Amino acid sequence: METHKTSSKEETQAVAKDVARLLCGGTLVCLWGDLGAGKTTFSQGVLAYFGAEEPYTSPTFVIMKEYTLPKEMNGIKRIYHVDAYRLEVDDIAKIGFEEWCSDPQGLVLLEWPERVGELLPEKRANIVFRQEDNGRGIEVSL
Repeated sequence: METHKTSSKEETQAVAKDVARLLCGGTLVCLWGDLGAGKTTFSQGVLAYFGAEEPYTSPTFVIMKEYTLPKEMNGIKRIYHVDAYRLEVDDIAKIGFEEWCSDPQGLVLLEWPERVGELLPEKRANIVFRQEDNGRGIEVSL
């Protein structure tokens, strides 16, 4: 597990781009942390690294945003950015979570994975965000 310290949006996105280099198709990335901890900012850095078309807005109200990449990178052609904050386990199952996770050319960025419960597969990457006095701590476990 790697730990990074950031104190700005730009630094969080730089860490995200470094992590993105290590990701490949078929990966679920769970983004754990409190409201405002940096999950969406991190996701924006990943999306920028892969060249997804902007704008990179939070999927809070639309639940999931799918980005088709201009070119395949690391076996990834699509990124699913999911915000499960307003969902129950049954809801996330009905809208396609398992299909997104089984897409061999997809990358799933999941905010609020604790809402998904037993649907979370054992094989996943975990990024944990912690607010700290001097910024934010980001723990990366791939």
